[in-house]
Amino acid sequence: IVADLQTILEHGKALPGLELAWLGDGNNVLNSIIEAAGLLKFNVRLGIPEGFDSDPAYIETARQRGARITTYRDAREAVANAQVVVTDTWVSMHDPESAKERRHNQLRPYQVNEELMAKAKADALFMHCLPAHRGEEVAADVIDGPQSVVWEEAENRLHVQKALMEFLLHEQRKG
Repeated sequence: IVADLQTILEHGKALPGLELAWLGDGNNVLNSIIEAAGLLKFNVRLGIPEGFDSDPAYIETARQRGARITTYRDAREAVANAQVVVTDTWVSMHDPESAKERRHNQLRPYQVNEELMAKAKADALFMHCLPAHRGEEVAADVIDGPQSVVWEEAENRLHVQKALMEFLLHEQRKG
């Protein structure tokens, strides 16, 4: 999530008060975003179908720290006036193959496409932690379009990982 936040800052968006829209299911990536929202005072608009909600403990903690976390069952409402739109894969490695079609059917209305991006602010950023499945959680014209910062996000993740490795090696040498 640090790389994601760095990417947002590099595009001139302040974190306090930021309106970030998440579309998809309540997975580990979303839980990290919600946790960061509580620490850094930005707001998260959750576009999530019934039954796919995020862990309520993360939401409650973020709210107690001053973040506004709002759940919408309509993707268009979730992205309305958002400054950043984020999604992730619909099927995780641990999900059984039998669940794939059901998940796709339930999450299809939450696909980030041009129509949804048009509901966000005109200068909204699109983010995805990759790998992405074009035509599933995101349309090709969005991930490859001018609002997408997924490659910058991936590059920032590389730099964060290198810094973390350097820190850990330094700590190991000290200990």
